Amino acid sequence: MSADLATTSPLAATDPDIWNVIQQEQGRQTNGLELIASENYTSAAILQAAGTVLTNKYAEGYPGRRYYGGCEYVDVAESLARDRACQLFGAEHANVQPHAGSQANMAVYMSVLKPGDTFLAMNLAHGGHLTHGMHLNFSGQLYNAVHYGVREDDHRIDFDQVAKLAREHKPALIVAGASAYPREIEHPRFAEIAEEVGAKLMVDMAHYSGLVAAGIHDNPVKVADFVTSTTHKTLRGPRSGMVLCREQYAKDVDKTVFPGLQGGPLMHVVAAKAVCFHEALQPQFKTYAEQIVANARVLAETLIAGGIRLASGGTDNHLMLCDVTAIDLTGKIAENALDRAGITVNKNMIPYDARKPLDPSGIRIGTAALTTRGMKEDAMRKVGAWILDVLKAPEDEAVAQRVRGEIAEFARDYPVPGID
Repeated sequence: MSADLATTSPLAATDPDIWNVIQQEQGRQTNGLELIASENYTSAAILQAAGTVLTNKYAEGYPGRRYYGGCEYVDVAESLARDRACQLFGAEHANVQPHAGSQANMAVYMSVLKPGDTFLAMNLAHGGHLTHGMHLNFSGQLYNAVHYGVREDDHRIDFDQVAKLAREHKPALIVAGASAYPREIEHPRFAEIAEEVGAKLMVDMAHYSGLVAAGIHDNPVKVADFVTSTTHKTLRGPRSGMVLCREQYAKDVDKTVFPGLQGGPLMHVVAAKAVCFHEALQPQFKTYAEQIVANARVLAETLIAGGIRLASGGTDNHLMLCDVTAIDLTGKIAENALDRAGITVNKNMIPYDARKPLDPSGIRIGTAALTTRGMKEDAMRKVGAWILDVLKAPEDEAVAQRVRGEIAEFARDYPVPGID
């Protein structure tokens, strides 16, 4: 950020402490490598939409049915977001008001389940999400969550187990989708099991919705009663959530979101979501999504060749789970070592992990953010080599500083949208 802007910025003048935090974070994002699988960079257009006067407007209710006056323009923004989401995913109905993916999941649960009801979802330790029934989360406290997992030999979803548990527990809802599963999810198989036991099917596609939008991952909207997603991961929109559903459930979902769970929606974020969906409808979005997957495969191959063991042996999507115990590290050590070198990942449990969640056996890596910066396969080989350099000398500060410097120089060729 230029010195001239610092002297004219209202934020810098009003709150220099927060201004400095933002500048420091901007530098971190620009000079380092963002490999957290749930993060991405928005376009400048989305950033602009999210930072507009729409943040001033209360708009409880839905377009045409608000509890406040003066909503004629925000009604247009929300209608555009809903229509574009439906067009993008082939959905019958969209609710774009959930503030986050967790609220989107809660909206579906509260539309389908009563407290104490049973639902079946993926085990957090095998790649599921907190909202899939983790005991400290609302989903595990309000409902009876039963969990399926992956097979120990190949780390693929164990559909025999899914079917067995569904027949035994007769859940009202089956949840598919994951936050740390590196393979394409076979939604039709979940739909068959749900139909057999009389359960409704919800798919949480938060991580791979961008790949679905691009047509390179199976679209769960075709078979699921409800589909939830965040909008900021592979979809690379603002940090927020949404619910897609069949028309027969539209009224239940809408009244659960408002007034059931939330008050006024964040209209500046709803507008940014509309821009996000518009961008995802453009032909170049498919090129970006295809590159995410190509980059992930090359990075996975590079890490495997360097001695890192990957859960399931590779990846079909944007992420990979790396078992760093194969090189005598823990996930916590690996995360910290890479962070000092300007490479951001997160520690993560691997299937059948013998270690504890705060110091697990693995790290999770994703390629969406670097792909947004324009990196391709050759760049992924360099990134993989840097990761291996650091992980093979995790306590060597000289290695960390060398890699950090090389990355900062390298990153100059790949500007961050809306920043550089």
